[in-house]
Amino acid sequence: MPALAAELVRRQVSVIAATSTPAALAAKAATSAIPIVFTAAIDPIAIGLVSSLNRPNGNVTGVSNYLSALGAKRVELLHELVPEAATLGMLVNPTYPDAELQANEVKEAARSFGRRVHVVNASIESEITGAFATLAQQRATALLVAADTFFLSVRNQIVALAARYAIPTVYPLRDFAITGGMMSYAPDLGNGYRQAGIYVGRILKGAKPSDLPVVQPTKFELLINLKTAKALKLAIPDKLLALADEVIE
Repeated sequence: MPALAAELVRRQVSVIAATSTPAALAAKAATSAIPIVFTAAIDPIAIGLVSSLNRPNGNVTGVSNYLSALGAKRVELLHELVPEAATLGMLVNPTYPDAELQANEVKEAARSFGRRVHVVNASIESEITGAFATLAQQRATALLVAADTFFLSVRNQIVALAARYAIPTVYPLRDFAITGGMMSYAPDLGNGYRQAGIYVGRILKGAKPSDLPVVQPTKFELLINLKTAKALKLAIPDKLLALADEVIE
């Protein structure tokens, strides 16, 4: 990412659209002059992208989809689905900027339900299979996958392993549920990317990033893959089905 950002700066582009948290951090480190419009999964203030949501200083603004901040809600959804699960697993990429914050949020939420959380790490593909084997040894009976661009890129592998180990799993993006994952809860990312595109257009017409407040999500989507739930012999509670924005059959 730093090399790619540096290349854009050398080309003297008019604006940089950074469509992931690592890309946004790399772009900010590469230039303080070229406008940057980010879409980030992490609190942009906490990681230093902006100093304020309403009046971001400098050359950076964008869309914060807060994927990383929804761990508590995902724990609640798992509790509704498998209330008997005493130990939850959490798959985390330790190299992701806010991996520890995500894990701590999930642990705190799980404690409120009297549940334990066993965190397993994977930052390369070869570690994912071992992480699932560890969860099986720890007798985790439900799983949360942390928000992370790496996990998205290997979602087929993760979904297949969740099926192999028959572990009910909630995911951070709808792409996982469409691939075959049991359930996902996330902001409407498509709307966020559209908003980022609007900001890029406004900057090209002369607007300053500091005058464009960071956009926060207003719509969140719950997807349930009924086919996967049936394969796991899980009955989805009527309450969850009523809340679902999309049920995949």
